[in-house]
Amino acid sequence: MQFLAFPHKPYSIQIDFMKALYESLQKGGIAMLESPTGTGKTLSIICSALQWLVDKRQQNLDLVKDGSDLNQNLKHEDHPGSDGEPDWMREFTVNKESESPLDRKTKIKKNVGFRSKKWNKKGKEECSTIRDIFNRTGVGGDEDVDEREVKASKLKSGIEEVEDHEFLVDDYESEGEDGVKLKRRDGGGYSVDSSSEEDGQEDGFDEEEEDSRPKIYFCSRTHSQLSQFIKELRKTKFASELKVVSLGSRKNFCINEEVLRLGNTTSINERCLELQKAKSKRASKMMNLSAGRRVRRMKASSGCPMLRSRKTEREFRSETSHQGPLDIEDLVKVGHKVGTCPYYGSRSMVPTADLVILPYQSLLSKTSRESLNLSLKNNIIIIDEAHNLADSLISMYDAKITSSQLERIHSHLEKYLERFQNLLGPGNRRYIQTLMVLTHAFLQSIAYPKGANYVDPLSSGSEVQSDLDFSIGINEFLFSLNIDNINLVKLLHYIEESNIIHKVSGFGDKLAMLQNDVALEGTTAEASTLSGFRALVSLLSSLTNNDGDGRIIISRARVISSVHERGYLKYVMLTGEKIFSEVASEAHAIILAGGTLQPIEEIKERLFPWLQPDQLHFFSCGHIIPPKNILPVAVSQGPCGRSFDFSYSGRSSSSMIEELGMLLCNLVAVVPEGIVVFFSSFDYEGKVYEAWKESGILARIMKKKRLFREPRKNTDVELVLKEYKETIDELSSTNAKYNPAPCSGAVLLAIVGGKISEGINLSDGMGRCIVMVGLPYPSPSDMELMERVKYIEGLESSLVSKTQARLDILKCCKHRGRQYYENICMKAVNQSIGRAIRHINDYAAILLVDARYASDPSRRSFSHVCDKLPQWIRSHLIPSPGNYGAVHRLLHQFFKFHRKETSNQ
Repeated sequence: MQFLAFPHKPYSIQIDFMKALYESLQKGGIAMLESPTGTGKTLSIICSALQWLVDKRQQNLDLVKDGSDLNQNLKHEDHPGSDGEPDWMREFTVNKESESPLDRKTKIKKNVGFRSKKWNKKGKEECSTIRDIFNRTGVGGDEDVDEREVKASKLKSGIEEVEDHEFLVDDYESEGEDGVKLKRRDGGGYSVDSSSEEDGQEDGFDEEEEDSRPKIYFCSRTHSQLSQFIKELRKTKFASELKVVSLGSRKNFCINEEVLRLGNTTSINERCLELQKAKSKRASKMMNLSAGRRVRRMKASSGCPMLRSRKTEREFRSETSHQGPLDIEDLVKVGHKVGTCPYYGSRSMVPTADLVILPYQSLLSKTSRESLNLSLKNNIIIIDEAHNLADSLISMYDAKITSSQLERIHSHLEKYLERFQNLLGPGNRRYIQTLMVLTHAFLQSIAYPKGANYVDPLSSGSEVQSDLDFSIGINEFLFSLNIDNINLVKLLHYIEESNIIHKVSGFGDKLAMLQNDVALEGTTAEASTLSGFRALVSLLSSLTNNDGDGRIIISRARVISSVHERGYLKYVMLTGEKIFSEVASEAHAIILAGGTLQPIEEIKERLFPWLQPDQLHFFSCGHIIPPKNILPVAVSQGPCGRSFDFSYSGRSSSSMIEELGMLLCNLVAVVPEGIVVFFSSFDYEGKVYEAWKESGILARIMKKKRLFREPRKNTDVELVLKEYKETIDELSSTNAKYNPAPCSGAVLLAIVGGKISEGINLSDGMGRCIVMVGLPYPSPSDMELMERVKYIEGLESSLVSKTQARLDILKCCKHRGRQYYENICMKAVNQSIGRAIRHINDYAAILLVDARYASDPSRRSFSHVCDKLPQWIRSHLIPSPGNYGAVHRLLHQFFKFHRKETSNQ
């Protein structure tokens, strides 16, 4: 088998990887392919997967020519007659055929859901007529209404001159229990974090006609990783032969300056959706304040200005198709040039694309997938950087709501019901009152327990627990709050169909603006009423899951050091099996790729335990670099002879911080170019930095190398890396000669789990030495983590009800839970040290600084941590050369050897 699209002669391990991938796609099902970072994994994936796609389509064409009985759509695969059709004809066909049954059902329902301009107009007229009848007759609902009382109430609220009939929800008649035709999601309804994707139905570009040919979805964790994929794709012939489209978030794509100024993702999503639903509204509305003042609140006159012209939409498609594969930044530039929305423009090209490049969330979240109209049926899914796939997947289905959000929602519901109670039908009143009951109950659950009458849900009697954070099962949570008799499925159906959250949010925000004379456009994500409602809906949907699928974390309000901390409720999903099965049941093949996927047993048990061992194809290859180019050493002692102990109890001691500083003072004298030091957290790095600064160690380090620190803001990382690289190039004389002169190269202090440790290329001089400080185990006080550990181990819920028990969970774990906890740590280590050595001629030293890396495996209750290092590092690891002097000699010899090799080239 040949892969002619490879731009240069591939290494043998790349050929093996491409063959394994091709065979996996032929076979179908689930496969796991492991190739170390720096081995050309991305290019190998592209050349193998796209070659399979081209071959598959050619096979289908051959079968058609032979008269085989294939789907009629295949006859037209390579004869896209629609290209010759006028645009208006193609758009008419697409609009008619792409309308889903749900869209048609929504359009013909008069009283519920998001409706077209025609129905909105009619709905407003009907509401106005009904209200006029109420005002004239004094009759409303079940009670008489005094017009003067209504007017007085409006005067008291300061909304006498506000036309608020637009906020009156349409009549809603709830069907009986047997009449509700709802399809509950398999195994319970999974909810998604409300900030992730779209809500409701949207306008946008007309989508192109769906192509029935198989396509490939490639997804990774970050936009930078996806951009790197595009760069590699451009090196191959497939860049000009196949249709490629990149998808991303609104925040990354948006070119509407007014919307971008909102800053956070949630606010941008909300504003974009609001613009889509407000196309028929006036540009602005002058509203009189009770004091005679006026305020202008900008609205979407005809939706987003970037979506007004069909001509520019066609120009966008034409421009992108001529330029070949484009990443998000490229698409944004095209959007600016043409003057149209790149977010909806890219989405419109998905149906005819051969290759769709997108983030994890957009593909694995069911809500996002449906919103983007992504069809997985018989298609290929390739998930890169899949080492943390299980945790990433289940975290998408977490749901959290804070006490401030609940208070705001409850207050808005209360005011809404007070204003419209006599205008609402019995169905609407009942459901709004139900929402108020729920928000009140949720607020009570996270309030600090006061009084003797308070009974803790987890306590055995009336005694109040001292714990302010604890977890509880879904059923127990519902019973403890006495809300188990509420039909959450029907309630969620009502929320979806009635548009109640938009009505209440709009009325409440408008009222608040009038009373406080505050514009709402700059409202923070959490303070937004609509965000709060979506968080509530997400939590309610989570409560319809199976009891064992997740846990409710209750964090109560408290006062710490005179600071009042708000409480919150959070649903934590514990299993990804059912979620992943929805994807696996549709796709022809799923490829999980990564630099370090082992231990594969953990991934298999958490995502696809039903798969038989002979049905899972696993492939792993070595590294392309020769052994002479890597020097991994376990450093157990520092220059002063102290044993390195960076456990939680020992890492903060002044002697340990000083010993680490002395180690770095020695390293800057022997290591050329760049040194990257990884710490377990920003807090610990900050503590070490301040201690070094005070003791004078920092000044000693900076006499030899300039020092840089990873910023907390991801947006600032690129600038720091640029300055770091330029400093190395400038001060290291030349890359060919080792120069121990004063101030040569630089040191970068980075964070495990930060942006630099995930996907950043620290090749050549940027990473001549990687220093891993300690073992970055996650904190046992992390309740969400401990819930997952407990679930994986199979421990009883009662074992982690109290704080002390949470700290003792790991002692109770005998195998799976403990292995999972250790795997989290070592995956983070492997990701970090894998930033160096990115090509066959690269070389670097890797120092694992902690006595535990060099300890005797027989004396540890855990499996030895070094067993979880990548094979290409583990096979060359020097476990413990003794004192630091031996380490220093190894480093001196290693870099002296490469200095000579470089000078001879």
